[in-house]
Amino acid sequence: MPPGFTPRIGYLAGLLVCIALIGFALFLQYVEQQEPCPLCILQRLVFIALAVVFLVAALHGPARTGGMVYGGVLFIIAGLGAAIASRHVWLQNLPANQVPECGPGLEYMLSKFPLTQILGKVLSGSGECAEVGWTFLGLSIAGWSLLWFVLIGALAIFLTVLSARRHG
Repeated sequence: MPPGFTPRIGYLAGLLVCIALIGFALFLQYVEQQEPCPLCILQRLVFIALAVVFLVAALHGPARTGGMVYGGVLFIIAGLGAAIASRHVWLQNLPANQVPECGPGLEYMLSKFPLTQILGKVLSGSGECAEVGWTFLGLSIAGWSLLWFVLIGALAIFLTVLSARRHG
């Protein structure tokens, strides 16, 4: 660990990573014309939730107990994101004859169905979620999201341990 590295710096780093990932997602959508599927949108929401917690933690600069709470919340949110991204990667790797049919768009579902039903439909996936558009180093957007959720979860654990040691 570099000298002078504090949990607050770690929270700021996590915030910057989340902002960069959301920014890149917007670049892919608006510049590269990669329209997000419902699972992509859920993953973006999870990155936004992580960014908010990182921001609050960085501004707060918590002591031991607060650092453990923030770390736990970040780990849980990152785990939720990893679960969504894992489902997405799984859908993308299904044989073509097993890919679910495309369902209604997210905007339509938001206007017609209750939230619990929408979440069930989105998480079950659809044909559009199985499409792989952009790839880098052999990983799809969903694959990269999964990797980043795992790394952010590891950062959350590291920051929790660091906070406990600094204030323990």
